[in-house]
Amino acid sequence: MTSVLILGIDPHKVPGMDGDAVRAVLDKELTRFEEHGIDASMTLIALDESAEPTVVAALTERPWDVVVIGGGVRKPEPLLTLFEQVVNLVRRHAPGAAIAFNTGPGDSVEAAKRWL
Repeated sequence: MTSVLILGIDPHKVPGMDGDAVRAVLDKELTRFEEHGIDASMTLIALDESAEPTVVAALTERPWDVVVIGGGVRKPEPLLTLFEQVVNLVRRHAPGAAIAFNTGPGDSVEAAKRWL
């Protein structure tokens, strides 16, 4: 079975965001992966010093076929450094995985399937 890791920002850690609503969309997306026969796992990171060890732990948990980096990590300009860090951590700790990008929390399946 193919394996996909989704990396995103924890919506409960973003001021002004409806964390419960975003989390519901993310959970629905995990269900969609199951419906497509894809083993998916999601790691949500906080915007603090725990980000790097959290990402490394997820990347080294097992081999991944695709790592999807969510829009919350790469779209906001103030998070450019975090985005670069995450991409380089994927290269270093999951070198066999393709890297994919979603456009929002509801199309990670399509992003991953482009590389499966």
